[in-house]
Amino acid sequence: MSIAPGLPTDRAVVERVVREVITQRFGNGSVNHAVMAEPYRPNLVANISARHMHIKQEHLEVLFGAGARLTSMRSLYQDGQFASEQTVAVIGPRRRMIPNMRILGPVRPDTQIELAFTDSIALGIDLPVRMSGKIDGTPGCVLMGPKGHLALEKGLIRAERHVHMHPRDAAYYGVKQGDHVRMRVESPCPMTFEGMVCRVDEAFKLEVHIDTDEGNACDLTNATHVELLKA
Repeated sequence: MSIAPGLPTDRAVVERVVREVITQRFGNGSVNHAVMAEPYRPNLVANISARHMHIKQEHLEVLFGAGARLTSMRSLYQDGQFASEQTVAVIGPRRRMIPNMRILGPVRPDTQIELAFTDSIALGIDLPVRMSGKIDGTPGCVLMGPKGHLALEKGLIRAERHVHMHPRDAAYYGVKQGDHVRMRVESPCPMTFEGMVCRVDEAFKLEVHIDTDEGNACDLTNATHVELLKA
């Protein structure tokens, strides 16, 4: 039904017309808010994950004393994660050393150190590219803290580039846990990164992690646009 221009209108007539239109479009005479809702658009954050260390409680107490606890210096993007005030010295072969290695909290089941390729050169250690937590067969080092030191038998890796995803983000991109995507960076040094592993969990917010070398290579700090693409 339509109302001719210029003719007087009655409120009841207008309301009836509106109800008819809504019923025809949405059914049941009421608005379907799921239909009307804006489509989900992910908030992609790309960050450089500088060299850092995760630590288990036993090793924390060796390096910082009995009963030691990590104390937060600042929160990280992922909920519950933080950069702690504690740092250690990482010592490689022939006494090559990286001082002030920042420990991230909270404590983990295993101690692990994530470095960039240039860091591995500085330490004199050939590091494998691994996903976080996959440390079997990886090299170790000596760790020096204010209260003690320990010889770490394994745990040094170059972290495989990856993206943290909530399940709704994974659904948006059409991927699942363990799949790979590409990341296109538009910057003064534009670049596309291949083989970025998807890590999907209810606790995650959408965030890409690349290491310092990768971030410098694409000039991520001055990027104007970053997007994820299906592999």
